Amino acid sequence: MGVKTRAAVGAGVGLATVVAAPVVVGALGFTAAGIAAGSMGAGMMSAAATTGVGMAAVGTLQSVGAAGLSAATYIAAPAVGSVVGMLARRFK
Repeated sequence: MGVKTRAAVGAGVGLATVVAAPVVVGALGFTAAGIAAGSMGAGMMSAAATTGVGMAAVGTLQSVGAAGLSAATYIAAPAVGSVVGMLARRFK
C-alpha cells in the first residue's frame, strides 16, 4: 500500500470518527435537551456524581451532545488520521 493510499485511509478513518461521534454520543443519552432519563448517560452521570470520578468525561460528552463538535475537530481529525496513516508503515 502506497503512502497516498495510507494517508487517504487515515483521513477517511478520521472523518468517519468525527461524523459518527455525535451519533454515538446521542445514542448514549447525551442529547441537545440534556441527559436523557434512564439512559446510559444518566447512569454515567449518577456514578460520576457519587464517586467524583469521571465528571470531566461526562461533562465533555454532555457538551458534545448539546452543541456537537467544533469545526476545528472536523478539520483536525482527518488531518491527524492522514499523518498517522502515512507514518504507519514506519513503525510497523
